[in-house]
Amino acid sequence: MSEEADASDSTPLLSSPLGTEDALRAVPGEDGRAPLVLVLGATGYIGGRLVPRLLAGGYRVRTLTRSGARVAALPWADDVDVVEGDAADADAMDRAMDDVDLVYYLVHSMHSGRDYGRLDRAIALTVAKAAAAHGVGRIVYLSGLHPEGVELSAHLASRQEVGDILIASATPTLVLQAGVVIGSGSASFEMIRHLTEVLPYMPAPRWVRNLIQPIAVRDVVYYLLAAARAEGDLNREYDIGGPDVMRYSEMMNGYAEVAGLPRRGITALPVLTPSLASHWVGLVTPVPRQIARPLVESLLHSCVVKDDAIDGLIPPPPEGLTGYRDAVRLALGRIEIDQVETSWVDARVTGAPSDPMPSDPEWAGRTVFQDARRRPTTADPDEVWRVIAQIGGATGWYSASVLWATRGLLDRVMGGVGAQRGRRTLAQVTEGDAIDVWRVERVEPGRLLRLRAEMRVPGKAWLELGVDPTADGSEYWQRAVFFPRGLTGRLYWLSMLPFHGLVFSGMVNRIVAEAEHAPADDA
Repeated sequence: MSEEADASDSTPLLSSPLGTEDALRAVPGEDGRAPLVLVLGATGYIGGRLVPRLLAGGYRVRTLTRSGARVAALPWADDVDVVEGDAADADAMDRAMDDVDLVYYLVHSMHSGRDYGRLDRAIALTVAKAAAAHGVGRIVYLSGLHPEGVELSAHLASRQEVGDILIASATPTLVLQAGVVIGSGSASFEMIRHLTEVLPYMPAPRWVRNLIQPIAVRDVVYYLLAAARAEGDLNREYDIGGPDVMRYSEMMNGYAEVAGLPRRGITALPVLTPSLASHWVGLVTPVPRQIARPLVESLLHSCVVKDDAIDGLIPPPPEGLTGYRDAVRLALGRIEIDQVETSWVDARVTGAPSDPMPSDPEWAGRTVFQDARRRPTTADPDEVWRVIAQIGGATGWYSASVLWATRGLLDRVMGGVGAQRGRRTLAQVTEGDAIDVWRVERVEPGRLLRLRAEMRVPGKAWLELGVDPTADGSEYWQRAVFFPRGLTGRLYWLSMLPFHGLVFSGMVNRIVAEAEHAPADDA
């Protein structure tokens, strides 16, 4: 296989995609039509990888999503049936289940605040009722690997409860229980990557000594695809895992070996509680505390595959399960060529505003503050857009990097996502993507990038960056828009004005300069 093909952590780039193998392809029904599959969580980390492979395998696919615009921005959007609505809403679920043969349940509410267990329960009950009413043939649920006979963390207990609800329903349910998923863009992988790269010596919680069985994302997708073809009215749980059983500390040093880093010294300390450990992870890695804590709690006990029952139902992939170090190597290759297919950073942020910016803020009927700037340039519009599309993440914000970093740190301290979240890729931008403390609300390629703030601010904020062609080249423009909330919001904007003058003027100058010098640099 070529080096480029090896770079993929989900499926080789230059060979037949996963899902096209005869053993994984859709089997037409008695009417000759391909099965209709409903994917719940299609825009998530696993769902976003499963959908295109279901399509490649000949399935008809439907998604239920809160944001049709988010799905519309994905490369497979035109090939799926989209139903807009919330998974907890019975009417929306009823519409989504119509004529469905198989349901993939890939949603969980870990990002929805402290009461995510109640929401998970409500969604599971809604799915179970709708599936039974529409005569769905099977539900496939991806849950978490966990030990028996111990008190589970809230996160794993919620996952287990959802599985129990679905198994007890009238629809046969196949539950796949996976441990730590290793792949480019997974939160678990990013925790390992940043902890190992940032800290040469690490005081760590006691759970670094626990045994776990990681699994490559490509193998998770394989099992999910194969579950659609598994024979019989199955209604039980199956553990799935990779070939390696190891301690978390061994995973970190395994990463160091693959990444060419020195071996890390790790000391287990009994005083680091899950809460303290999640704060520590939140400071050192881009994974925010609200995501880190459930992941940390899931590591409090050894979690390994309890039996090989899955092999009697679904044989391992023809090329074998992916070893841990190979999974790391493939994930790093994906990152290196800027082809991260899905990422945890694009997950929805609890409490963040989701309503779009008014089409004309000045006529929105509310107090609004704006900072608008323009600058003509001899640069071609395409070059200006190339610079705009790379903003944030590793590229930065083209001005006052210390101020941007300080604002991101303050947001992290206040419980927000912080600037460490970065972005999924270096140069590709689609609606719904996260870019540091912003969410991409709208993209008009070659013309407009609109970002909605997800940082903690007393109001709602947007940042627009755009380019218009002119006779002499183009004109770059940008606009910050802020709708304050009460007196606090107004005082916040006024206090930021001195920094805006530095930050926003610097952005204009640097973006234009980058675009004008691009041809010479490329030469």
